[in-house]
Amino acid sequence: MSAFSKATPEERRRFWLLLLIALVILGAGIGLRDPWPSDEPRFTLAAKQMVESGDWLFPHRGTELYADKPPMLMWTEAASFELVRWWRLAFMLPSLLAGLGTLLLVYDLGRRLWNRRTGLYAAGGLLLAFQFVYQSQRAQIDPLVVFLITAANWGLLRHLLAPPDGGAKANWPMYWLGCFCAGLGVITKGVGFLALLMLLPYAWAAYRGWGGIARPGRGAWWRWLLGLAAALAAIALWLVPMLLAARARAGDPAYPAYVNDILFHQTAKRYANAWHHIHAWWYYIPILLFSWLPLSLLYPGCLPRWRQAWQQREARVLLPLGWVLLVLLFFSASPGKRDVYILPALPMLALACAPFVEELLPKRWLRVAGLVFITVLGTAMLGLGGYALLSHAPRVAQFASDRDLADRGAALWWMCVVLGVVQLGLVVALRVRRAVWAVAGGMAALWLAWGCWAVPLLNPSSSASALMAEVRGHLAPGEQLGLVAWTEQNLLMLDRPAVDFGFKQPWHVQFARAVQWQAQAPATRWLFVQQPAMGDCVDRAKAISLGHANQRDWWMFKADALIPGCLPGAKVDEAPDADPDATP
Repeated sequence: MSAFSKATPEERRRFWLLLLIALVILGAGIGLRDPWPSDEPRFTLAAKQMVESGDWLFPHRGTELYADKPPMLMWTEAASFELVRWWRLAFMLPSLLAGLGTLLLVYDLGRRLWNRRTGLYAAGGLLLAFQFVYQSQRAQIDPLVVFLITAANWGLLRHLLAPPDGGAKANWPMYWLGCFCAGLGVITKGVGFLALLMLLPYAWAAYRGWGGIARPGRGAWWRWLLGLAAALAAIALWLVPMLLAARARAGDPAYPAYVNDILFHQTAKRYANAWHHIHAWWYYIPILLFSWLPLSLLYPGCLPRWRQAWQQREARVLLPLGWVLLVLLFFSASPGKRDVYILPALPMLALACAPFVEELLPKRWLRVAGLVFITVLGTAMLGLGGYALLSHAPRVAQFASDRDLADRGAALWWMCVVLGVVQLGLVVALRVRRAVWAVAGGMAALWLAWGCWAVPLLNPSSSASALMAEVRGHLAPGEQLGLVAWTEQNLLMLDRPAVDFGFKQPWHVQFARAVQWQAQAPATRWLFVQQPAMGDCVDRAKAISLGHANQRDWWMFKADALIPGCLPGAKVDEAPDADPDATP
């Protein structure tokens, strides 16, 4: 059936069912939690400060400029808040829409290049992949940059590949749109230009005379250059106003430093001479195998079919697959590596697998592999929950204590037990014949349990909402709070004005400035301090211990708790941007 023929009622039902399932899975937990460290609170805090201050051009973290990332995600979160007026929904809305948009783009490519069933397989395989759903349920930059890079790939492939029944005419508007989206990806995370690497496998296919690619004809060089202009135009939407505003404020050294940091230190220098997350060249191999489960179960069946497609000069497979390999090589060459860096390659990998899924699904080995995967997952969940409920292991008690979970975290462990029983029940009930539904149901159960059961339990401690609620409870009307050695979630969840003394400033410098500030009105000013930052300069008997939250111990006190003449030395400092927080 032609990809462009009218959809049958059954095809329409399958498409809308997939979209509904995606909405439920990707949206599980939205509205039930606040931003969690380490990245979510800083982006939401910057967005919140944009809304409150009206300065959308330069993101702030407290009183300091935040130059680690371009402001695109912060803009979308701030705009979402202006639309819905509720931060619990607004901070997650960009990721949800980006995830849904990515699925729709992958579906449309599969539909156009092959047929609607292939489009469903491409989108369904992507939705099953663990890392895609996990990141789409996080308010980080990655879902948005994946969407923009996929949108760029969508436009480029619609130009570079000839549709099955549409001749070989190039689609220049789609090419320019793809380049524009790549530019938007650059001002989102800097790596949006990677989408343009799609031109390399296209150039190879054109040079080798492969069929199935669009032929732009002679004299089209200026049209190709317009793609570069489109990408630069997208980048200029942010870059030009930012540079002009920074130049106008050049009297403040913070703004030239911001420009240097975001344009050089956080991009080329970070790639070539990374200072965080140093790993070996093969770091991404386990990510491809395990983080992309259960989609990665298709690899053994797809590998010989990819080789056959190469031999048959099948450009529809070569271009997305070749682009995936180029992305992997690009990130493997840098010493700094994180699992999310290669996430933009996942949609194109799902697309490259999709044409062979219908042939592979009846294979017994694939169905057995799927059942084994869900069996292992279900057994692990059941075993973890049962062990935690029945044992008296110190680690279980410590975990529950660190996260303020009642009854040794029994509710969380019962969730693991229920999830394991559901997944194993699906394996027993559906068996090899319907293994596909066992895998899909098992993954859906995982995400629904996580989003609707675990997230509300972990939110008070993970987001610092409980900690900052206690802080607010100690503040009388008219009293002020100063923050020392703070984290973004502290200021975000405080939900009232506070004074900070810098974020990247050394802790002993923050403490000294805070003491001076407090001395100006000792009766009404409190300090909120992370324990190592105050050293031995605070009388604990006169201070209020706020307990342990976000893997740190916190205190608040008035001026009478200070030991006269004592200031902590630089030895207590910890790098404030080292991100010791771990995702729960």
